Amino acid sequence: MKVTDNNVIRFHLHILYGISVKSFEKKKERILISGSKVFGVPLENLPRQYIPEFGLVPCFLVDACSLLLERAGTVGLFRKPGSLPRIRKLRAKLNHGEGCLSTALPYDVATLVKQFCRELPEPLFPSELHTALLKAQSLSNLRDRKAALQLLSCLLPARNSSCLHYLFDFLCKVSQRCTENLMTSTNLATIFTPCLLPPPNKTEMSEGRLELRVLVLWTFIENPDLFGVIPKAVMDSMEFLMNFHFQEDVNSRRGKQKRHSFKVMRSVRTVLRIQGKPKAGSTVSEQIQEHTSGDGPRMRRSLGMDTFPNIKQFRTCTSYTNKELCKMPVLTGVEKLQLVPWRRCSLP
Repeated sequence: MKVTDNNVIRFHLHILYGISVKSFEKKKERILISGSKVFGVPLENLPRQYIPEFGLVPCFLVDACSLLLERAGTVGLFRKPGSLPRIRKLRAKLNHGEGCLSTALPYDVATLVKQFCRELPEPLFPSELHTALLKAQSLSNLRDRKAALQLLSCLLPARNSSCLHYLFDFLCKVSQRCTENLMTSTNLATIFTPCLLPPPNKTEMSEGRLELRVLVLWTFIENPDLFGVIPKAVMDSMEFLMNFHFQEDVNSRRGKQKRHSFKVMRSVRTVLRIQGKPKAGSTVSEQIQEHTSGDGPRMRRSLGMDTFPNIKQFRTCTSYTNKELCKMPVLTGVEKLQLVPWRRCSLP
């Protein structure tokens, strides 16, 4: 397993919740085209503004949401449509680089925000994640649902993550004024489902499947502070792997080389068989929840980790070459990986 943050996150999702997420297919890099067009343009081609808490966010989204926050008490915001003739004029001006939002009506601006999200060439939630998001939302335990969705949000590309995090934070603030605008987080999640999590086919448009999609967005609107945040337990695993590296062990007598590789434990039973008996009455899911709950800093934001590719995220600095005794990493209570001694001759 190549040591990256995404692979460690996928490992935890598979072990704890039975959710498998394949790596996103590498798509051809688009040629950046300069211009002022706003709608129907890939995120990387849009002018973006850096906001410390969120990262690079499209300028249109920042301007539109900032304006709507000042008028967040408007009744039926995002539910009531704007005027189509006015919206066409606004779109034309925006696509020509004209600043026209300051004088626009809130219903028109809210409609433009929905159109902006819906008309992106690729959904802000990539289609490769949809199945995993719905499976996470189907988990029976509330804490497991929230934790699994949190981990899945960390797998998003940086540009998608920044945009979604900013949007969910904005929608959360709008829902907090529901006594004035009558727009609860459930209403907002229902409205934005076709824009952010559009069903790909008729099968996915069944009532049950649509409800799951709404609930996914509702969770993120209610908990925007968890979006793109890697839990402390997962960070412990990453920090261990940053400083752990297996190198080739040269056998000088036979002139042969042997490679020690880190193999992913494919089941909790395998891990427990190596470590010994687990604590009575304690499940792996409960242990990670206990570790991630409580006082003090427990999470670190991963947002923007992929924005600057020149920064090496992971380092390797330790090698083990003892011929008689080696150490291998195993998952201990999910809280962190530890080195456990083992002898080569004892393994099949």
